[in-house]
Amino acid sequence: MELRGDDVVLRPVGDGEGEVLDRIVREPEVAAWWSPPEDYEGMLAIVFEGEVIGAVQFEEETDPEFRRAGIDIFLTARHHGKGLGTDAVRTLARWLVRECGHHRLTIDPAAANDAAIRSYGKVGFKPVGIMRAYGRDHQTGLWQDALLMDLLAEELT
Repeated sequence: MELRGDDVVLRPVGDGEGEVLDRIVREPEVAAWWSPPEDYEGMLAIVFEGEVIGAVQFEEETDPEFRRAGIDIFLTARHHGKGLGTDAVRTLARWLVRECGHHRLTIDPAAANDAAIRSYGKVGFKPVGIMRAYGRDHQTGLWQDALLMDLLAEELT
């Protein structure tokens, strides 16, 4: 699978790219929101100009009565604020809606992650509400709130 956005390409993480992603997820600006995963299997590498600059993943609820997909993403700090994360989320969202048939997508950034919330809003995600004490901060061990955001297929920009 290879998905092409305006500026980025999403494709399965390749051999040896886990080391690159490990370095990215440990950058202070990324580690503030992401804990290092055990592995990158099932994630898609975000590639910009031939370089892996982050990863995106999705999970699907297939129960026909509650069908939806969720998205998570991290991007190297030196490419924050350039619209590349927005492009990656939009590219994956379009595929989940058009090819996988999802009518609703969710994303759940930390409530304090203003940059991520703005980025997801550019794709069309809308705030649903605060999920209190939703996830444990891997650096402090404290529970932190998250903002549940969703996007209906017809709202996708």
